Amino acid sequence: MPHILALDQGTTSSRAIVFDDAGDVRGVAQREFAQHFPQPGWVEHDPQEIWQTQLDTARQAIERAGISADDLAAIGITNQRETVVIWDRKTGEPIAPAIVWQDRRTAARCDRLRADGGEALVREKTGLVVDAYFSASKIEWLLDHVDGARDRALRGELAVGTVDSWLVHKLTGGRAHVTDTTNAGRTQLLNIHTNQWDDELLELWRVPRAVLPGVADSSAVVGESEPGLLGAAVPIAGIAGDQQAALFGQMALAPGTIKNTYGTGCFMLMATGDTAHASGHRLLTTPAWRIGGRTDYALEGSVFIAGAAVQWLRDGLGVIGDAAEVEPLARSVDDNGGVYLVPAFAGLGAPHWDAYARGAVVGLTRGATKAHFARAALESIAYQSADVMDAMHDDAQIEMTELRVDGGASTNDLLMQFQADVIQKPLVRPEVTETTALGAAYLAGLAVGVWRNTGELAARWRVGRRFEPGMSRDHAESLRANWRRAIARARDWADAENG
Repeated sequence: MPHILALDQGTTSSRAIVFDDAGDVRGVAQREFAQHFPQPGWVEHDPQEIWQTQLDTARQAIERAGISADDLAAIGITNQRETVVIWDRKTGEPIAPAIVWQDRRTAARCDRLRADGGEALVREKTGLVVDAYFSASKIEWLLDHVDGARDRALRGELAVGTVDSWLVHKLTGGRAHVTDTTNAGRTQLLNIHTNQWDDELLELWRVPRAVLPGVADSSAVVGESEPGLLGAAVPIAGIAGDQQAALFGQMALAPGTIKNTYGTGCFMLMATGDTAHASGHRLLTTPAWRIGGRTDYALEGSVFIAGAAVQWLRDGLGVIGDAAEVEPLARSVDDNGGVYLVPAFAGLGAPHWDAYARGAVVGLTRGATKAHFARAALESIAYQSADVMDAMHDDAQIEMTELRVDGGASTNDLLMQFQADVIQKPLVRPEVTETTALGAAYLAGLAVGVWRNTGELAARWRVGRRFEPGMSRDHAESLRANWRRAIARARDWADAENG
């Protein structure tokens, strides 16, 4: 029986999962690693710690699966996106800490570029907004601020890549410097319509082509692991950024198929086939995957505060002692009692895009209790996700039939039912919820023939639970109208406060 090793390199931990050819989990290991905050707004990782934790978990997962590396048909990689690593090509040693996607040190640079009118070019070629979130400004900063880095880069002595490239470099003993289309598409340096590093974008961000990796398909053999690392040479055959991997793991292949990952925030992606739809709501147009030389695209929208609202109830207010308590507390009341929480603790993301919005609770009466707060927090996640979903429909004009869900908060049945109610669409939670790692495994297995085609994979995707809308359309619209009123009261708050 062939097995696939999926490396799931996340923002706070490295995980490894061994899947069998039925897509079932056979072995899992996970290790957290340190987060570094050297200055306000800066977030860094140690690239060597990323590598070591990922290698350790890979070995542990193989052992726990009761197999050897000889039983592995391929390795698939999925990773935190936009985080940047820079290293010496000869020694393989990083020359600076990794700058994490959350890092805001280049925000002023992005502000200047927008003020100078550079966003239109970036938007047209990359499908992205100009923001410090993406990789290009981080690469530019490293080349300008690490001693001698720009000169060394021009001489071809350095390599720069996202985390997938770093892992491939280490796995292959430095033989391969490669990324895939989904990760390259988050750098603001790739023209997502040609699948090529773009000269105008490279000049705009002052990044020399010599440091960048080659761009491979998401499902393709890009190298082999060093035999001494895992016990045998194993093909590295699949790479995708975490949200795209989750979309593929959900088998959300047909245009209009949509998934939402419920975590600290929410990441919603809708497959749009081979059409890269421009967004009128400042959603992101992003490569979903590239297989056999064909790029499929997706629209992406992010909710900044989702599960973090529950964390706020726990840590900020002391309403609950553990996140698991929020569902039974919220179920203890029949409805929200007219209470709406707008969790704009860090502003509002798509489709509102209001950096000056701040959190608000409206509709309070003497009858409001902590149970209503709990219910309002859960409902806020669903309302925000519904807003993104509406924006996607407006942009793509593709009919959506259902919402596929994953992530930690997707286990909350009350939230999932309410989400189905407010979007008035069925919601489907898969049997295998490890969709990010599963997507990487699927991409790798396709490349080496474990599975013949996506049709075979789609036939293996299994529903865990289906939630049908149980609320009338009129009632759902009434609730959402009140949500929009609450949003209006939270908007521009910081701006007004500062006069």
